Amino acid sequence: MDKKNTKASKGRDRISWEKLDNTATLFPVIATEHLSNVYRIAANLTEEINGELLAQAVKRVTDQIPFFKMRIREGVFWYYFEDNNKSLPPVTEESKTPGAYIDKSKNNQYMFRVTFYKCRINLEVFHALTDGFGGSIFLKEIIYEYLRLRYPEELKDEKHKISSGIYLDSEDSYVRNFKKNKKYKKYKSSRAVMLKGEKLFGGRLGVMHGFMPFTQIKASAKKRGLTVNQFIVGVFVYSVYKEYLNSSPSKYPISCCVPVNLRPYYDSHTLKNFFAMVAAEFKPEDRAYTLDEVLNIVKDNLNEKITQENLNDILSYNVSNEKNMLLRIVPITIKKFALKRVYGASTHATTATITNIGNFRLKDPYSKYVENFYCILSMSKGQNMKGAVLSYKGIMNINFSSCLADTSIQKRFFRLLAEDGIDVAVETNGVYYE
Repeated sequence: MDKKNTKASKGRDRISWEKLDNTATLFPVIATEHLSNVYRIAANLTEEINGELLAQAVKRVTDQIPFFKMRIREGVFWYYFEDNNKSLPPVTEESKTPGAYIDKSKNNQYMFRVTFYKCRINLEVFHALTDGFGGSIFLKEIIYEYLRLRYPEELKDEKHKISSGIYLDSEDSYVRNFKKNKKYKKYKSSRAVMLKGEKLFGGRLGVMHGFMPFTQIKASAKKRGLTVNQFIVGVFVYSVYKEYLNSSPSKYPISCCVPVNLRPYYDSHTLKNFFAMVAAEFKPEDRAYTLDEVLNIVKDNLNEKITQENLNDILSYNVSNEKNMLLRIVPITIKKFALKRVYGASTHATTATITNIGNFRLKDPYSKYVENFYCILSMSKGQNMKGAVLSYKGIMNINFSSCLADTSIQKRFFRLLAEDGIDVAVETNGVYYE
């Protein structure tokens, strides 16, 4: 049931319960075994992982970042986070598809899991808990602690504590930055091109990585007057136009959803979700389009939507629903039904999602033990393909996850980059060849 936000028992420095953030309220309602809303952030180390030491590292870090020791409970009017005093789920060797559903009853009610495979550490997080920013902070702290345990002599001068107390911040930055805006517009979703086709056998998830020098992709973007994000999204939209639409006109636009990290815009360091969704749209008409034409259309779309004013409007609109007194007293069973209906109606509005979770940095002397990072997104209703981007040590990793057997869009994407002079190395998880 709903309660007032109170402190935990005396002597402890964390709260016993807290509200879900504005974005997180949707995920418990829509998550299913087949649409998990779980993402993976992983790191490849230079040597094979010691599972016992990794489990010790996870325990130590989770004790120091108590936000990750929360579970979801269902109240009378809404879901809420509550302290989870159960033992952590075991750290095991990877055995499931990336981004597989986290059955909280089998995971001691935790909303994350850590697995490993050879040299790789995988962190998988249910999106209700945090977004890619929060997940990346947690994974990096696990890596630091693991390396201190793995190489005690080499790292004996390193302190056994999280790198910065700022990451203990778990405010709801949506609510803190909410300003009532009587002029905000209601955001309506219209139908977009949907990527359909033969699915991979057995519900498998196909993963394709492209590794490339960041300086090269930045140069390709800069010579066209684009940001790296605009360039990547634009090349993807053009790839859909060429491969899925076969360069034909379409009644519906190709709509690529781009999550925007709101923390830099509002001076926030919260571990909770804090992002807004904008869409880059391109509706091909009855003529042929060049890559540069599509890139400029995408650029103009994103420039128009990623502004402080528009982000303020999005935040105001989303939080105003949460603050509506009539809606607040509606029982959760009715809210869940309504949310499912609204979400179901909106799933036809997005062709795919591409998220960039930024440039990963590890402190010295830890960085020499880690070769690369990558992120994988699970599928959503109506979205059979997603992309995730990050950089580390000057190498950008652009990953596409898909439940479709056809890989022509991904291949076109990487081929276009190669044709522009970018050195691309492509890897897959082998599912496409089974």
